[in-house]
Amino acid sequence: MPANVLYGQAGGVTAVINASAYGVIQGVRRHRDRFGRIYAAREGIIGALREDLLDLEREDAATLDALRHTPGGAFGACRYDLGPLESHHHQYERLMEVFAAHDIGYFFYNGGGGSMVTAEKVHVAARQMGYPLTVMGIPKTIDNDLAGTDTSPGFGSAAKYVATSVREAALDVASMAESSTKVFIMEVMGRHAGWLAAASGLAQEQREDAPQLILFAERAFHRLEFIQRVQETVDRLGYCVVVASEGLRDPDGRLLSVAEGNDVEDWIQLGGVAPNLAEMVRRDLGYKVHWALPDYLQRSARHIASATDVEQAAAVGERAVELAAAGENGRMPVIRRQSDEPYEWSVDTVDLARIADVETTVPEAFIREDGYHITEAARRYLRPLIAGESWPPFVNGVPAYARLEGFPVERSLAPYELDEQVAPQKGSSEQGANGGA
Repeated sequence: MPANVLYGQAGGVTAVINASAYGVIQGVRRHRDRFGRIYAAREGIIGALREDLLDLEREDAATLDALRHTPGGAFGACRYDLGPLESHHHQYERLMEVFAAHDIGYFFYNGGGGSMVTAEKVHVAARQMGYPLTVMGIPKTIDNDLAGTDTSPGFGSAAKYVATSVREAALDVASMAESSTKVFIMEVMGRHAGWLAAASGLAQEQREDAPQLILFAERAFHRLEFIQRVQETVDRLGYCVVVASEGLRDPDGRLLSVAEGNDVEDWIQLGGVAPNLAEMVRRDLGYKVHWALPDYLQRSARHIASATDVEQAAAVGERAVELAAAGENGRMPVIRRQSDEPYEWSVDTVDLARIADVETTVPEAFIREDGYHITEAARRYLRPLIAGESWPPFVNGVPAYARLEGFPVERSLAPYELDEQVAPQKGSSEQGANGGA
């Protein structure tokens, strides 16, 4: 009999991660001769360890199809690290016991860089322990920092939300600047990578349009220079809109959102750059300032998702199944760009071992020479990723999203206590920054 499939979601969720789940489900449906039942692990690897599985075969087919336009993590996601196989052998023994108890031969893990570390660990452990398991990673992160892929599913929709919000907020600020707010600061996610900050640059049609200043995680922040730039912009235009990465650092490498003397930044939830910058502007220039922290809004705004992003998210999920059906193992589907104009792309694959926990930051060629905006090369790269609209259905004026029944799979093993986490995952906001992905 064909082995069963287990799918899990991990890390900060996105507006399109469920589109990847939809792609996996569609792929399994097309290969019923190759796969058995399809299950989902509640809260990712945590559910796998706890034997907390959901039976997707019992869900209504139309509800599963609606995952394509539903944000959030339909099955629950987690931030949880597996330890090294050598010192945490019991974790992997438990996983293999759960897999064996439910005849699971395929494990699809949908997440960012840290989640691909987990997928690779499970892949290696199964091989060393002699358990017949195919492991495939499925990429997602709004940070766009996954290695080996042209873009990360989830980024395009978050980028579209950020660019749209900046353009709209700027019109508000400009209309009131004479007698009210003169400076508006928006802080976006990105612990080490300034991709979302860069995406805000797409709001600018002409050189003087907002955002006038972009602060990248890749560039050191200089207070006096920043204040001077704000002053010059207000003098010239009457107002100034700033977009800042949450991972902004000073020339000594200290995060602006972290209190002095705190040297364990990997444990810290970021968020606080915008109010810090606002206070600098108030103190040094005396302007009225407003700031905003989109937080979860930027990663959950499915109502304004990029059509490109939705299509790519579904495509990598389906491709992961195709690869598994063809006998591939320990791989992750990735997006390959063939051209910018017209935008053409395909789905390729890379080994999990090559990309697990490897970050890709904004290249120098994408940051303007003065360090405060994006280049035309960045625009050519970013524009196709936010292209197109993929509206969810609306009922009574609000989006109608999938609501799963959540049919539990009967447990057959003893309860399992999770190990206490001794450290958060390494990496970008996928791993514990300001709600990142």
